[in-house]
Amino acid sequence: MHVSHLSLADFRSYARAEVPLDPGVTAFVGPNGQGKTNLVEAVGYLATLGSHRVSSDAPLVRMGADRAVIRAAVTQGERRQLVELELNPGRANRARINRSSQVRPRDVLGIVRTVLFAPEDLALVKGDPGERRKFLDELVTARSPRMAGVRSDYERVLKQRNTLLKSAAMARRHGGRQGAPPGRSSGADLSTLDVWDQHLARAGAELLAQRLDLIATLLPLADKAYEQLAPGGGPLGLTYRSSAGESVDSGAARSREALYEVLLAALGEVRGQEIERGVTLVGPHRDDVLLRLGELPAKGYASHGESWSYALALRLASYELLRSEGSEPVLILDDVFAELDARRRERLAELVAPGEQVLVTAAVDDDVPGVLVGARYGVSGGEVTRL
Repeated sequence: MHVSHLSLADFRSYARAEVPLDPGVTAFVGPNGQGKTNLVEAVGYLATLGSHRVSSDAPLVRMGADRAVIRAAVTQGERRQLVELELNPGRANRARINRSSQVRPRDVLGIVRTVLFAPEDLALVKGDPGERRKFLDELVTARSPRMAGVRSDYERVLKQRNTLLKSAAMARRHGGRQGAPPGRSSGADLSTLDVWDQHLARAGAELLAQRLDLIATLLPLADKAYEQLAPGGGPLGLTYRSSAGESVDSGAARSREALYEVLLAALGEVRGQEIERGVTLVGPHRDDVLLRLGELPAKGYASHGESWSYALALRLASYELLRSEGSEPVLILDDVFAELDARRRERLAELVAPGEQVLVTAAVDDDVPGVLVGARYGVSGGEVTRL
């Protein structure tokens, strides 16, 4: 699979951009701040419905415009599709496939698949748990696009449940119902919360099962990739840390029904604490992954170079996994080589060079390893010119 043409309208710094793309390596070269990353960010957005740089859509719309459009022609074998996303900050985004009637944005997931390397990846190792959850969930959705709906359902239920908990917390602070048991609001509120517990546990169990399966599948691939990048430096370890308890972490609860029961029980155990604090304390949104390098946690113990290699190994493992399960994803390397020493730079370049489509951004030509031979574009002042 590869993107054969990228069109942008009012996206980031581009009023308009038309960029034909070929299979193989394409490098976008130019000084920092000229719009190189904006191009590959747009491709990545089509694959994940999100940016690797910002958490909302507003910064993606060019100053003075009220919407942005990303359109790409995608080729997979003999099949060619045109996918389009219209970004409307503050309103619902819109999507089209093959210029047909509008579909839901999440319906485009799976048409473009990417694995994106960027300086921000260092947060996978050194950052907060949310970075690692995002990594897992984006890869889960790339493997199974239907999981976008599950994630959406989970977020909707979580939001509703938190609203009820905040209301219960406020009622408790103001005296609540006289004679109510500790940690409980009115009977009607409790009954409603029980229903939302079931919804949260059901969607959470599906997401949790997918994450656990992903980690088990990803670990050997990541360990192999790390050995290729930094021989003798491993082994790696990936251990899930569930807010629902050790029965999940140990693998005792693996089926969706078992995970549902574990989550439901865990929610019941912390009900009083949740009402006191007004927030949901159990569920996939509170989980983390412990990354180990050898016998030690990578976070806090791995050097800068080791952390970089770890993050790159996770991305390379993601690429190998997606490639083994379907069409080969587009590899995007956004200003990565400038961050690496010469040895890691050459090893990474050799590993990604055979990819069906590899998009690279760099400030200068010398930052693009010689093995990555292919098309070159100069990017300057919002103009993209083939060299």
